Amino acid sequence: MFARILEFGLKPELKKDFVTVYKNQILPILKKQVGFVEVLPFFPEKVKEPAYNISLWATRTDAERFERETYPRVYEIFKPFLTTPVTVKLFTLETTVCEHLVESLAA
Repeated sequence: MFARILEFGLKPELKKDFVTVYKNQILPILKKQVGFVEVLPFFPEKVKEPAYNISLWATRTDAERFERETYPRVYEIFKPFLTTPVTVKLFTLETTVCEHLVESLAA
């Protein structure tokens, strides 16, 4: 399994609107992508700290396809909410260490 981890600054006064847009516009796009497993958005408790968005993918190929073909459209949707550029990193998720998570996602 692979994870795309996004780090970005979010306009704090728009957090509620961002969550609504994410839920109603971005999540449906993600759910249509081949290999998409789950998304985990993290919002800071302190205003000046970055937000993180972790999307889980079945394979590296699936994550890279999304990055290449669909992410530019998704980025345009959440761009108005940003205070900083988005940093994107791809990681291998060592599923043998997080067996409970894998079982939960498979259920």
